[in-house]
Amino acid sequence: MKLPIFIADAFTAKPFHGNPAAVCLLENKLDEDMHQKIAREMNLSETAFIRKLCPTDNFTQSSRFGLRWFTPASEVPLCGHATLASAAVLFHKIKNVNSTLTFVTLSGELKARKAEDGIILDLPLYPAHPQTAIGDTLVQDIRYSPDTRKLLVRLSDTYDRSFLEKLQVNTQSLLQVENTGKVKGLILTLKGEPGGQTQAFDFYSRYFAPWVGVAEDPVTGSAHAVLSSYWSQQLGKKDMHAFQCSCRGGKLEISLRPDGRVDIKGGSAIVLEGTLTA
Repeated sequence: MKLPIFIADAFTAKPFHGNPAAVCLLENKLDEDMHQKIAREMNLSETAFIRKLCPTDNFTQSSRFGLRWFTPASEVPLCGHATLASAAVLFHKIKNVNSTLTFVTLSGELKARKAEDGIILDLPLYPAHPQTAIGDTLVQDIRYSPDTRKLLVRLSDTYDRSFLEKLQVNTQSLLQVENTGKVKGLILTLKGEPGGQTQAFDFYSRYFAPWVGVAEDPVTGSAHAVLSSYWSQQLGKKDMHAFQCSCRGGKLEISLRPDGRVDIKGGSAIVLEGTLTA
């Protein structure tokens, strides 16, 4: 078996920033168990597998493909950064001739469009519902998204970006606290600050998903499908700039659409190209 494989850093224009994803191009059907074995071998937060939908399709000319995402532990229903990485590989390395690509996924059809300074993802927009806080915690709000099984915790507005960046989260304790299967990801978020000497962002976040084998994800498109809905309501804005405060960090440009979906734009940097042999 020989598979073309790439690693692309998503939601950044600089190599070794943003969120890395492995991308495999499948010319032929892959044994089901091999998806998980390859993802475990790559050991990134996500490995994406792009497949042809028809035998006559090709990666340069076709505009519709199947797409699946795997963490080292399991398949996931939605991954934004690995979708952006997949589009970047097709657009920039394979030289796909189309300006828009459609991916058929477990979350329905997702589109990726070329932009002058990045790639725009068309993702579902997921609402998050109020939850009750337990204990004396310095949080502003708690919401739960049943569609994505993500828990959103907005920290107090008295905190700043540096507090969120330095916050220590024991992800193993999260597994012990929540073992019902209701939560698959924890979003910590904070209201943005005025620009000053640094770029102004409408909100910040970090994302933890030990329930699917990812302690902390560097930059998470699927989390922003929830965050976009929440912060649009809170700020009264349709267009926003977001920053995910992991050690790698990543910028996202967000635009809510009239059709109830969200466009998320980010840059990409392909850092590895090779062949997977087994």
